[in-house]
Amino acid sequence: MKFVSMLIRALLLMSVIVFPLLFVTAFKTEERKKPAVKNIILLIGDGMGLSQMSSTYFYKNEEPNFSRFPVVGLSQTSASSHKITDSAAGATALSAGKKTYNGAIGVDQDTNHVETILEYFQKQGKSTALIATSSITHATPASFYAHVDSRNKAFEIAAFMTPSGVDFFAGGGRKFFTQKEENWKSLIKAGYTVDTTALWPASRIESNRKYGFLLADDGMPRITEGRGSFLKDATTLALNYLEKKETPFFMMVEGSQIDWGGHANDAQYVITETLDFDEMVGAVFDFAEKDGNTLVIVTADHETGGFTLSSEVKEVPFKGQQSDYNSIVPTFSTGGHSATMVPVLAFGPGAEKFTGIYQNTEIYTKMMELVGAL
Repeated sequence: MKFVSMLIRALLLMSVIVFPLLFVTAFKTEERKKPAVKNIILLIGDGMGLSQMSSTYFYKNEEPNFSRFPVVGLSQTSASSHKITDSAAGATALSAGKKTYNGAIGVDQDTNHVETILEYFQKQGKSTALIATSSITHATPASFYAHVDSRNKAFEIAAFMTPSGVDFFAGGGRKFFTQKEENWKSLIKAGYTVDTTALWPASRIESNRKYGFLLADDGMPRITEGRGSFLKDATTLALNYLEKKETPFFMMVEGSQIDWGGHANDAQYVITETLDFDEMVGAVFDFAEKDGNTLVIVTADHETGGFTLSSEVKEVPFKGQQSDYNSIVPTFSTGGHSATMVPVLAFGPGAEKFTGIYQNTEIYTKMMELVGAL
């Protein structure tokens, strides 16, 4: 009897200690499985390195919106084929988590199609949006919805828009749809409402329709050529639309022409486009801050131009040439891309995962883990 009594007491003690631990362990396991993030907004400043971002701190009259992000990391951008990536390989790394060759759009090194995060969201019955100041068929946006062996096949890339199921897209690239009848007809047949002249007011947008805005034959005009607030306005319109749909969403927005200014070695072009990008970033941050369930990531596919904020060299009487450290002159070291790391800023649930230094493919991996896909 004494042994039975001791056994009962031991079992009771175990139930008091072990069962709660099992419950807590099960709860924590379930908690880990539960997706931490509802919406993801990926903002890509094409060609935007640290110096491009830094320029906003000297050429903007107020604190840049970049300062609002509490988490900062650095991304290594090399392609599988080259130490210096192009936008196609760089964007495919971000969209699908695969290192690939320069020029590849949504395919791996062997030209096999790779599923993108946008396609994952669509398959899950969630919503998606793409916005760019380039053609919507250009390398970066294309890498989120198309699968071709060369970025130069714009008409072929456009054909992927309809089957991708993207709910909302805005940018240039009108001719790649209107000049190939089957591309245009497929959009209309699939139920897209497409405008080739202007963005619509939010009051006209219905949550049960798909929208496309193709507002230039190829790339949109520069900011200095009168593009106005298109990037911010299109992004705000998309957010309004996605909010009406009341489903989780993925959105990619590209400030495409920071890169083009770098290729042209045109400092004004680079700076004005980066300032425009920062304005859009502010609107997205406002949305995410209010929403509470949206992760915002700001990064770049690569740096362009070897852009530097150099000191001005002046002639000083009796001393010759000297650097004036109180006067900045933007300079370039190349007309192409560079291998420098690019910034990663993050805000929202799961943002802490983006600290550190890592390969660009890790940005995809971190996003997919946070939505419970990995």
